[in-house]
Amino acid sequence: MTSENIEFTTANGGTSAYVVLPATGNGKAVMLIHEWWGLNDHIKDIAGRYAAEGFIAIAPDLYRGRIATNPEDASKMMHDLAIEDGLDTIREAVSAAKGRYGLSHLGITGYCMGGTFALRAACEVDGIAAAVPFYGDIPEEEILAKLSVPTIFVSGTRDGWITPEKVSELETAAAKHQLPVESLKYDAEHAFFNNTRPEVFDEDAARDAWSRAIAFFNSKL
Repeated sequence: MTSENIEFTTANGGTSAYVVLPATGNGKAVMLIHEWWGLNDHIKDIAGRYAAEGFIAIAPDLYRGRIATNPEDASKMMHDLAIEDGLDTIREAVSAAKGRYGLSHLGITGYCMGGTFALRAACEVDGIAAAVPFYGDIPEEEILAKLSVPTIFVSGTRDGWITPEKVSELETAAAKHQLPVESLKYDAEHAFFNNTRPEVFDEDAARDAWSRAIAFFNSKL
């Protein structure tokens, strides 16, 4: 595996994406959207895991180089990031990755804030063919109704942010609009996939969710 950075411009300035290429140098591609902490070593590690599974892993930096080290800063940075700014970064990252790696489409995933953007991008960004958002916020019904790509929404039943009630709203909208969404729920807390946070990490749930995501992207991309 090899890693590199690709730079691109957005409406609000330049940024980059961290990319890990599989040993073959090419393959199916998955875009990975970071948590509210930013594009830190944990996200880069997940990108490496995708590459080890044979995917080109592309992790755009929605914060343009900033990384939070405490929840207060992370919360401020997340709330200062406008939805349209984040989506524009994702759009430009998709375009840059397609041009550089000869891709026709790619999958998208993300965690926490990244799950919010991954689900929203699956509804509104061209070039995305499958999505696996982890415990992200649910967009408005009129946005969600645009979703046409196969999606697995991953959540924890003990999540205090993306609560079971919010997930139920997603499930209701999916049934109403016949959306291609599978709701995958675990007896776990918010951020249960993050192995750098032992207070919330759930190894069994994380392992199962990972295997489901890999199988899903292999079948849909």
